[in-house]
Amino acid sequence: MPDDEEKGRLKDPRDAGGRSSRPGTSGPAPEGLVDTVNEFKLGNKIAMKHDFHLEEKVLPSNSLEGKIKETMHNAFWDHLNEQLSSTPPDFSCALELLKEIKEILLSLLLPRQSRLRSEIEEALDMDFLKQKAEHGTLSVPHLSKHILNMMALLCAPVRDEAVQNLENITDPVQLLRGILQVLGLMKMDMMKYTIQSLQPHLQEHSIQHERAKFQEQLNKQPNLLDYTTKWLIKAVADLTTLPSTCPDTPDTSSTACPSPSESVISPEPLSPKMVLSQGFLNLLLWNPENKEFPETLLMDRTRLQELNSQLYQLTILASVLLVSSSFSGSVLFGSPHFVDKLKRIAKAQMEDFNFRPEEAMLTVSEQVSQEIHQSLKNMGLAALSSDNTMSLVGQLQNIAKKENCVRSVIDQRIHLFLKCCLVLGVQRSLLDLPEGLTLIEAELAELGQKFVSLTQHNQQVFGPYYTEIINTLIPPAQGLETEVKIHW
Repeated sequence: MPDDEEKGRLKDPRDAGGRSSRPGTSGPAPEGLVDTVNEFKLGNKIAMKHDFHLEEKVLPSNSLEGKIKETMHNAFWDHLNEQLSSTPPDFSCALELLKEIKEILLSLLLPRQSRLRSEIEEALDMDFLKQKAEHGTLSVPHLSKHILNMMALLCAPVRDEAVQNLENITDPVQLLRGILQVLGLMKMDMMKYTIQSLQPHLQEHSIQHERAKFQEQLNKQPNLLDYTTKWLIKAVADLTTLPSTCPDTPDTSSTACPSPSESVISPEPLSPKMVLSQGFLNLLLWNPENKEFPETLLMDRTRLQELNSQLYQLTILASVLLVSSSFSGSVLFGSPHFVDKLKRIAKAQMEDFNFRPEEAMLTVSEQVSQEIHQSLKNMGLAALSSDNTMSLVGQLQNIAKKENCVRSVIDQRIHLFLKCCLVLGVQRSLLDLPEGLTLIEAELAELGQKFVSLTQHNQQVFGPYYTEIINTLIPPAQGLETEVKIHW
């Protein structure tokens, strides 16, 4: 279900909105289903490999919380410095730090690393270190060398340089501070590694558990699949009126990647994969006034809205680049640096585009035309004539209109790309991008991967329900068996 973090995001007016309701009502979705959706949000996110990112929270240095944290940390390290500099040295805080370092090192070990566990236990035997501290013979630099050796053995390759840099620090307080900072990064690395290792198991568990919980709700409310059925019925209806053409590949004979420029010659037999692909694409065009959102996709609704917003931005971005390229030619657009500049100009106005499209595109058109003019001048090429400049500015401003032909064509091509991603996979779909999309290849790859990941997980969870519904929608006369089996 939509949450607060969606507020302020750029959305196409087509974007899905509102809350799903039960068939025959205008109220919210069934309470039990809402609870189930909320329960599985985190597990679902972790299980989807390309949708989960573990990141350490970094407080802005100018925020109150950030300033308080920094002040407290500095006070602690100043106190430690005073303790170690006193005569005789006070090792109470240092011992606490060494104890924490030991615990972190042990937490980084795998079960089979028994020898390293013994070495850490021996080198950082807290009872022994406490005795040495009481006798004033505890050497923090000497212990730090042992710790750094252990860190070098346990760290990921990406942390090798950071560990090596610590070896050049001679001040014991700064050394301990650096050790803890790098150990914090190593802990994060280990958490990521653990999650990646467990992901197949988490994914399978998530699939089975989500399906079981949904079945519980379905047992209580037999009409819980009404909206899902309507969604698939519409997908079948759309496919019977859309062009149905496939890339000439041996393994896609039962799937469709329609081309807007091709006319219908003979309808291709529908397949379950075609129906689901069309259904998922329709979700990116969901009418905000339509509250009949498929029950099986409520958990994914927020991410679908985010993908819709991303798709919308890419449509505007690609439209700006396509129009601009027609005036500046291949010389300028052969420079990645120049293209990146135009992308930054367009992206800077995306936040305002949904609310003030005319004003946003006026700003974009002025800045883009200036950038083209200056770049041509810098390269010693002829600048745009006043007529061409006026034409460029006018065509860019027209992108603000929903019916703009460039924008419509780009939108169709991005949807075609996403459909091919569902059929062929992202990498194969990137091999033959149509004109207008090649300059946003990286952005399309990211969008396609997110979309495919979301749909694959959803199909794995709700595949049996989709199979049962689609069996009733595609008659055997269309070249299918009486019962369609979908392999998830």
